[in-house]
Amino acid sequence: MSVYQKQPLSFEAQADQLLARGLQADRATLIKRLRAVNYYRLSGYLFPFRQRDANGQPIDNFVPGTTLDLIWRRYNFDRRLRVLLLDVIERIEVGVRTQLIYRFAHAHGAFGHLEPNNLPGLNKISDYLEWRSKLVEETEQARNEQFVKHFRTKYGDNHRELPIWMLCELMSFGSMLTLARGVAPAMQQTVAGEFGLPDELFFSWLRSLYSLRNACAHHSRIWNREFGTAPKTPGKNKFPDWHSAPEIPNNRVGYLLTICHFWLGRITHTSQWRKRLFALFDEYPEIPLADMGLPPDWRNHPLWKV
Repeated sequence: MSVYQKQPLSFEAQADQLLARGLQADRATLIKRLRAVNYYRLSGYLFPFRQRDANGQPIDNFVPGTTLDLIWRRYNFDRRLRVLLLDVIERIEVGVRTQLIYRFAHAHGAFGHLEPNNLPGLNKISDYLEWRSKLVEETEQARNEQFVKHFRTKYGDNHRELPIWMLCELMSFGSMLTLARGVAPAMQQTVAGEFGLPDELFFSWLRSLYSLRNACAHHSRIWNREFGTAPKTPGKNKFPDWHSAPEIPNNRVGYLLTICHFWLGRITHTSQWRKRLFALFDEYPEIPLADMGLPPDWRNHPLWKV
């Protein structure tokens, strides 16, 4: 194992290093960009432009014609793509929460979450207690919310925890996903069915969107990422459009965009999200679609024509 011995560089030295490797840029502008976006973060967008040696391995120098403007446009496209993804994932998450909490509350009452037997999917008591602990933490973080203060003032002598429909507004995506995993299979099928999905596909897609949401929230590079755990593809008999040409591989963001568009269509028919997504791509026509898992004519795919 090697010992890591690199030392931190000043913004000026970082800029000089990039310029020496072939990046075409005004030095003052480059330093300004590096002050706003750190070197290591920007290097993720520079990586595809590195030259290759005889064995196809990347080297430090950039291919001729690599400009700061090109890299910065790609960075901004990715940033704006994350904003659109967070927007649509929020709509899907709220839709799932609504159906899940509605079913759970009607089956088990306002405080049904306090009874472990109502969450048979959390078959280890440690999993249930960890989830409950997380809910307590999330409630405490929201203690200044008006509805939390009101409930505690009026009912706090008899109830230490909020009813499930109030907790719904405080749960993280992760806590909501744990609740969905925990409820009885019949309830899982009912909730998934509200979106026209079989429960196995519902959970596969939900887990993928959870991971994607976290990546977006932590400002990770999205546009050309290959995702390790790919979402499941719907069955051909019930969902033939998912097997139509052109093929969209399920390990790239293009497939997750398609899931978001499809799922959003099961929630609302008035959203302008697809229009805004298309406008973003129109503004950045130089973005390599193949790196996103999107074929050149992806907008003509049956799933995107709806």
